[in-house]
Amino acid sequence: MPHTVDAQTIREWEEEFEAAARRPLEQRIKYAFIHTYKPVLDDAPFRVFDTMEQYRRWCEENLPDWLGYGRIRL
Repeated sequence: MPHTVDAQTIREWEEEFEAAARRPLEQRIKYAFIHTYKPVLDDAPFRVFDTMEQYRRWCEENLPDWLGYGRIRL
């Protein structure tokens, strides 16, 4: 489904982009990354698995689907 954007919206986007480009690099980097808590993944400093199969099984059994660590079933 094609999407169309009106000229006013494009101008607003360009103005926002130009304003962001004028900001100092440190400020742009500061606001470029948003930390999102990831259940289970963020609850331990690290995990170790002997095989990729163990890791994949652990992901399937412990992580919510919306994190995207599950296997794709065809």
